[in-house]
Amino acid sequence: MNNRLRRFAFQILLAALLVGSLAASDTAGQDLAVQLDPEQTKIAFTLGDVLHTVHGTFRLKSGTIQFNPTTGAANGLVVVDVTSGDTGNNSRDRKMHKEILESTKYPDATFTPNKVSGQFNPQGASTMEVSGIFRLHGGDHPVTLTFPIQVSGNTMTMTTHMVIPYVKWGMKNPSTFILRVSDKLDLDIKATGHMTATGTQATAVK
Repeated sequence: MNNRLRRFAFQILLAALLVGSLAASDTAGQDLAVQLDPEQTKIAFTLGDVLHTVHGTFRLKSGTIQFNPTTGAANGLVVVDVTSGDTGNNSRDRKMHKEILESTKYPDATFTPNKVSGQFNPQGASTMEVSGIFRLHGGDHPVTLTFPIQVSGNTMTMTTHMVIPYVKWGMKNPSTFILRVSDKLDLDIKATGHMTATGTQATAVK
């Protein structure tokens, strides 16, 4: 490589580092808002019994999370459409919605974040913990979820796993004398959203 090519390659590398540092400085200390895309968000659940594991899905209705990575303040609202619960078996789904979820009475499950912690990288990979209130079947439950996060440009992709002790939270256990079903539901979420800086400040939780 001759000197001219070396200088050109160095200039390209320097420009890339400068853009990255500017992006980091732009978001450092700022409140960030993430608008989740329901079409690119997948919510899957599994429920085990003695014979096999039931797999199903829910749909995201809407979701906005606002947070400040420096102060840890967070707010927003994520809404899951409980009526969309689907295991691929019509008779099982009818029983699930009528007797367990009672989705006519409780059509939505919501998560309201109030605190974030962890080192947030404005580009690339991060892992953060998000605390808040998960509302299901009419009850409020404090939870803390771990989110591996990937940011590319203004697109954020995040995943999390959650175990829901649905019987402890007041829902009916579908077990029978013959068939024993787990009293916990595993929920796996992969969400994609659009990230922007906002001038509205999130309120820190003491």
